[in-house]
Amino acid sequence: MELLPLVCLCLLSCSGETSAAGDGVKVVVKEDDDAVLPCSLSTKDDITRKLFDWRKDGQKEVFMYEDGQYYNNGKTGQDEQFKGRVSHFQDQLKNGDASIKITKTKMADSGNYSCFFPRLQPRQTFIIELVVGQVLRDRTGENIPGAAPRPFVATLVVTNDWALLQCEAHGDPLPTVEWKDSDDNTLGADTPQVSERGGRSYITVNITVTKTDNYRCVATQETISHRIAAVTAVRLTGAAPEPVPPQESGSSAGLVTALVVVSAVLGVVVIALIVKRIRKVMNNRDIT
Repeated sequence: MELLPLVCLCLLSCSGETSAAGDGVKVVVKEDDDAVLPCSLSTKDDITRKLFDWRKDGQKEVFMYEDGQYYNNGKTGQDEQFKGRVSHFQDQLKNGDASIKITKTKMADSGNYSCFFPRLQPRQTFIIELVVGQVLRDRTGENIPGAAPRPFVATLVVTNDWALLQCEAHGDPLPTVEWKDSDDNTLGADTPQVSERGGRSYITVNITVTKTDNYRCVATQETISHRIAAVTAVRLTGAAPEPVPPQESGSSAGLVTALVVVSAVLGVVVIALIVKRIRKVMNNRDIT
């Protein structure tokens, strides 16, 4: 079936990108963003008193509008996945626009959507593919089975110049583990080691760091879009204290030299006094 021109494409610029995909349109958004699924009649006939029905994968009821009534406003039967998350553009119905907006998209929203006008002659159906991009984030509060808890990090050895850190994580599926610095750079670490304890698999990764920083151990489970991290602070004191700066050494040497000169002058004065005393004594003897 030929794809009819779409209107209100400006709505799509804030929620994703669209491109022709065979007989339909592809809408791509990131998880938690809103998605606008376009559906418009080329005739731009007023559909305020018409019926149009949106379904996902041909089965799930997404949104239905009929002569002013729609889901959450007089109609029942909407799939639980979409309750409270789908709306239409009421002021655009007069232009033949049956587009809908899905708020806070989820990975599960990805799929093929159909916009169906069953009472038009001929009947018209439009196909829109929605792709919700994965966002890795901490999902521990979503009660996802197998989601990894926060990793356990420890400092095994610390010296003035380096520290040996260890990170241990578990989950199902077993997460990948990497170390990052405060600038989010991925650091080279030792080969991950996998062990079994109490019927549970653990992954352990060690790393040696050589500078003061805050280091993050990041555990990732891409299949469930889960990522969680733990942070540890490392403070290294560095090498031995620097030697006394040259200017300070010069000042000390100058002081010593001054003391030597003063001592020499005092010695000359004392000797002169002694010689003068001796001469006086000798003169007195000659007179007597």
